Amino acid sequence: MSDVISAAVDALNARLDGTGFDGIAKFVIEDEGSIIIDENGARAGDDEADVTLTAETDTFQQIIEGDLNPTTAFMSGRLKIDGDMGAAMRLGGVLS
Repeated sequence: MSDVISAAVDALNARLDGTGFDGIAKFVIEDEGSIIIDENGARAGDDEADVTLTAETDTFQQIIEGDLNPTTAFMSGRLKIDGDMGAAMRLGGVLS
């Protein structure tokens, strides 16, 4: 597992604060790997998901750090979403 994925898993679990996520989402960080977020929190993995969000490393880090709104990233083309848009919106609420 890359250092970026490991740090992202830790940051996401801190943001989720033990609450998990209602659904299964996958973050694909280009050239690094992927993260699954579900009712158990965040972990490295490449499982099937309700929604897949894809971004470059710097975009993902800005979202996690709260410097970039996920909706803004999507609207500007920096974040790609494939799958259940409702799940993406719920996840965006968790990350904002």
